Amino acid sequence: MSDSDGAAQKHQDQPRDPRAGYPSGPFPEQVQKQPGLTAPMDPKPDHGEDSYRGSGALIGKAALITGGDSGIGRAVAIAFAREGADVAISYLPEEEADAQDTAEWVRKAGRKALLLPGDGRSEDFATRIVNDSLTEFGRLDVLVLNAAYQKNRESFESLPTEEFDRVFKTNLYSLIWTARAAVPHLKAGASVITTASIQAFKPSPELIDYAMTKAAQVAFTKALAQELGPTGIRVNAVAPGPIWTPLIPATEWPDKLPSFGQDTPLQRAGQPAELAAAYVLLASDHGSYISGAVLPVTGGKGL
Repeated sequence: MSDSDGAAQKHQDQPRDPRAGYPSGPFPEQVQKQPGLTAPMDPKPDHGEDSYRGSGALIGKAALITGGDSGIGRAVAIAFAREGADVAISYLPEEEADAQDTAEWVRKAGRKALLLPGDGRSEDFATRIVNDSLTEFGRLDVLVLNAAYQKNRESFESLPTEEFDRVFKTNLYSLIWTARAAVPHLKAGASVITTASIQAFKPSPELIDYAMTKAAQVAFTKALAQELGPTGIRVNAVAPGPIWTPLIPATEWPDKLPSFGQDTPLQRAGQPAELAAAYVLLASDHGSYISGAVLPVTGGKGL
């Protein structure tokens, strides 16, 4: 081994400080209209494009990820593809640019990518994406229920009906519709993963309706895990803390955004790439005895 090889190996052996390596703030003030896109974000989020390395954990499998165009959904799509899975992603038509970029990363990994534009608030669309995925891939092994909507609320008394209706239909109705359509096609060894939130356990007044839906998702996960466990299907949730995705500048809280994530024990916001391994664990045989669980990825904040 040369001196340079030895130095490189020594560097690789050094533990990484989890507080370092990613932006720790303050974030520049920025506001986007819903649903939010990746390109205008400052700084750019990391989805694992240059860092995630697969190990064949999902070879031969097919996955459907709702809200898979950007943020956590994109990081999961990239990771799943590099683990060997074909990937379908649903997304709003306004997010086409992000979806195309995610699909390109999936294809670079040598896997099939299926793009499914539409609005999950439509029962027809939320159901049809399951059939479209089955038609394209011939199977469905992993369902990631990730699509979500949130918005800053000035006060509970001023919360518009049309707004909490949008939150509930996006975060709950679409989830139920898609899962209900998928379950009859899932076989033993399949996995359902919900993207919940720390908000389910530590709700913020400014996100009261969003937090309510996330708490309901936790109940959904635990109840469905009990029903499907005897069939060999596992159901789990990931509960992210503050993660730097387009949802954050689109939440419309520019005054709070500069300090986003700095109140965690690790003193920074997380990046989408830092959640990918959690989804791979729950989707693969590595997590074969995990069901009905809520896996926190919160920078040290407790649930």
